[in-house]
Amino acid sequence: MQYISTRGGMQPLPYCETLLEGLAPDGGLAVPETMPTVDGETLERWRALTYPQLATEVLGLFASDIPRADLARMTAAAYDPFPEEVVPLRSIGDDLTLVGLSEGPTLAFKDMAMQFLGEVVEYALERRGSVLNILGATSGDTGSAAEHALRGKDRISVFMLSPKGRMSAFQRAQMFSLADDNIHNIVVDGVFDDCQNLVKVLAGDLDFKRTQHLGAVNSINLARITAQTVYYFWAWLRATDAGGWTEVSFTVPSGNFGNILSGFFAKQMGLPIRRLVLAANENNVLDEFFRTGVYRPRSAAQTLATSSPSMDISKASNLERFIFELVGRDASRVVSAWSELETQGYFDFTAELARFVDEFGIVSGTSTHDDRLATIKAVYEATGDIIDPHTADGVKVAREYVEPGVPMLVLETAKPQKFADTIREAIGIELEYSAELRSMLDAPQHKTEMADDEHDLRAFIEAHALR
Repeated sequence: MQYISTRGGMQPLPYCETLLEGLAPDGGLAVPETMPTVDGETLERWRALTYPQLATEVLGLFASDIPRADLARMTAAAYDPFPEEVVPLRSIGDDLTLVGLSEGPTLAFKDMAMQFLGEVVEYALERRGSVLNILGATSGDTGSAAEHALRGKDRISVFMLSPKGRMSAFQRAQMFSLADDNIHNIVVDGVFDDCQNLVKVLAGDLDFKRTQHLGAVNSINLARITAQTVYYFWAWLRATDAGGWTEVSFTVPSGNFGNILSGFFAKQMGLPIRRLVLAANENNVLDEFFRTGVYRPRSAAQTLATSSPSMDISKASNLERFIFELVGRDASRVVSAWSELETQGYFDFTAELARFVDEFGIVSGTSTHDDRLATIKAVYEATGDIIDPHTADGVKVAREYVEPGVPMLVLETAKPQKFADTIREAIGIELEYSAELRSMLDAPQHKTEMADDEHDLRAFIEAHALR
């Protein structure tokens, strides 16, 4: 299995080399040269597997350059911090089932891929005898998941950018309370898209990237996308009966398009998915794209601060991988689309989306703050379950697309404890915290504040990067 760039300018690379690159040298994103496929007989064989065993099978289709024994060891280590079931499913009524992805160490779905990424990046670096300085941007959960997965690793340093004042107090504490020497939290005076732009600018400077050994762990990293496909297979296997070929639909709260892209990969691989339902918050650029075919990102000033802050994103990095498939893997069309985006502020794929809507199966909807509050309250009153605001966005939009006879699975993205203020507003309950979490919230915070300035960021990385 080899990987190519969405923009056509990268020689095919194996899995381990690709995941250390981050952005491709031509500025594109790595995608499989040929998507692996899975048939019904294989799916049935997988029903009895544990989550780490299933991860070994699915990831083995992507990572053919990693010996199976090594891959099994890494998946076992990655999911050891989770409860035995790893990803539990539970009904919340109205024909909806939550897929529990927040059982990991930072209480968010990002742990599902990031714990594996920490293992496989370290493995790849040891094989190469090299170091990696991770440069990433977070709107909330990616940063803490990455830092907790990579803290204390000798060959890796993390430089994580976050937008000033745009994360919850819990999210800030999870990141800034870490005192490991290889963790560098940089608070940028701007919004998430500003942070993401800084990452792209430095990653696009190939001389700087190579000199400073820069890599990425946000959802542009291929290991994140491939590891996330595993829980789509896991959820399907538990929501369907043995011997059948039942289609299910998934609803995915989405900001950067990485989580739902993994579902799109799973569908392309042959998993019987009827619909992938994208749930946006008020920053609903992606909803507008899938409804109209026009992608028009908003400026930093137009990006709203909402009560589902991890989705406060107006420029979705992973959409490029979908566009690549939408235009029949024509890299020149991808390049021209991003050129149009730079010159006119939008691109239009109305005709392409209309032609392939049944094949790709992606639909969308928007949820607001009032929707989140009402959904959290309704789920709590009906089931006693408390869901976080991002999951509430998913539940609200999922209800618009429930079809008779088609199980609707909603990806739960985080524990409600991360967003206590919104939970209090919705149902008037003060959430309880364990002694460990309370200690984290009260711990001193370590961060560096910085202007939205690439020169300041370059200087900081040069001063602190591993060599």
